Amino acid sequence: MAEEPQQEAAAAPAAAEVVVTEAAPAEAEKKAEVPAAAEAEPEAEAEKKADEAAVTADDAGAGSFKEESNLVEDLPDPEKKALDEFKQLIAAALAAGEFNLPPPPPPPKAKEEPKAEETKTEEPKAEEPAKEEPKTEEPAKAEEAVEEPKTEAAAEAPAEEAKTEAPAEETKAEVVAEEAKPEPEEKTVVVAEEDSATKTVEAIQETVVPAAATAPEAEAETQVAAPEPVLIWGVPLVGDDERTDTVLLKFLRAREFKVKEAMAMLKSAVLWRKRFGITSLLDADLGLPELENVVFYRGADREGHPVCYNVYGEFQDKDLYEKAFGDEEKRERFLKWRIQLLERGILSKLDFAPSGICSMVQVTDLKNSPPMLGKHRAVTRQAVALLQDNYPEFIAKKVFINVPWWYLAANKMMSPFLTQRTKSKFVFASPAKSAETLFRYIAPEQVPVQFGGLFKEDDPEFTTSDAVTELTIKPSSKETVEIPVTENSTIVWELRVLGWEVSYGAEFTPDAEGGYTVIVQKTRKVPANEEPIMKGSFKVGEPGKLVLTINNPASRKKKLLYRSKVKSTSE
Repeated sequence: MAEEPQQEAAAAPAAAEVVVTEAAPAEAEKKAEVPAAAEAEPEAEAEKKADEAAVTADDAGAGSFKEESNLVEDLPDPEKKALDEFKQLIAAALAAGEFNLPPPPPPPKAKEEPKAEETKTEEPKAEEPAKEEPKTEEPAKAEEAVEEPKTEAAAEAPAEEAKTEAPAEETKAEVVAEEAKPEPEEKTVVVAEEDSATKTVEAIQETVVPAAATAPEAEAETQVAAPEPVLIWGVPLVGDDERTDTVLLKFLRAREFKVKEAMAMLKSAVLWRKRFGITSLLDADLGLPELENVVFYRGADREGHPVCYNVYGEFQDKDLYEKAFGDEEKRERFLKWRIQLLERGILSKLDFAPSGICSMVQVTDLKNSPPMLGKHRAVTRQAVALLQDNYPEFIAKKVFINVPWWYLAANKMMSPFLTQRTKSKFVFASPAKSAETLFRYIAPEQVPVQFGGLFKEDDPEFTTSDAVTELTIKPSSKETVEIPVTENSTIVWELRVLGWEVSYGAEFTPDAEGGYTVIVQKTRKVPANEEPIMKGSFKVGEPGKLVLTINNPASRKKKLLYRSKVKSTSE
């Protein structure tokens, strides 16, 4: 499942790869070669067949994929078992610190050499007092009698005796003096390992000091045993948080409930997020406000999924293209910007509740998108790989609009190589059918004007809560819309006919007998290049109805969108 993004990468222009998609990697390279073969077909005939292919693909995809439940009680027994096993592996990996980045490498050895030299220079100074002490056979024997445990010292004593000769009385006096002073004992412990008395004291200290040192070590072990919590998209990997199951099921479904493979994917994703610096990236200012029209979130689909639009035709602006992909540093910044936008969308628009919204719809507009080859190619491939490996099961539906004829033909040829799950999520629409295809999944009031809908930023009259009515005007026919109006009120309305090339007029007819009809909008022909939306308002002093008339002389049916509201005079 998470392997699916590269499929889109090959079928679409390379810039279109920079989206969260789901595709099969092996299919990517194959698709890139198909368009050339498709070009051999006459373009007009190919476009006709492509339109048919678009309808077929859309019908096949519509409603065929339904998101699986994230409620544990709804899962089949094998999936429940896999989820439990997955949780056990995660708990064990957390305890072993497998979700932590490896520690930084130790400093170069060259930096430690001076310390070693200092230690060596200090050793001769420390051995001088031991050499100054004269030793004879008799004191050595006395030491052997008193300190029987030091067999090594007894073996080393003859070597010292051969070097030094001193009166027995002086030696005894030194031994008595050494027993009366504690300080010399400490010095000999540190300095003279070859001295037998020193080794006795050292042995005693060795039995005491490690015992005292075990306390900090035990505390350190206790701290290691309590691993830090690991979160992904603000959701802990273990615990009683109900969102945890939703996140884990994403990784399991991406690997067809193969637990070990899902575990490897999860671990890799967590470590990548730490290396990439996702936490700090969320608040970073990357200085790319010009890209806000390239990829953006707008509204929701009919099931409540947030919708992300990808408009790669914006890169026709050469200055914008150079700013995004001009050199390696800019391409790296673009990649961070795309990941940042995705992460912000996930955190702000998805809740990961078992019965909530945990995936999104993506709309990719291929109109005027840049060619396959270009400066963007490397970074888009990199982006596809990152999205494929680290963002599983985030797509509920992927809708391609304004798709070129060769793209549709290529997709039809590659369709047998795609999994049914992939095909059920992908929808393709030619330019003539793009808006109507979008309306299947997204209500017109949620679709931006540029894609055929009625949504506009900062609209003073209508919002997404004002529903749009859709009507189909048959070929060579007239459609009338009647809107009741009360007295002392103002009616406002807006309408749109996709592709226009129709005649449009509006009039007010009072309810009272003998009342005069008022022409609000004189009937006129509206060309295709007219403003996409017609707006109007009319103040009435008596009850009646507003009648909108649309005449379609064409041989093709037309889609009509309209909405209205009545406001009191005070408003």
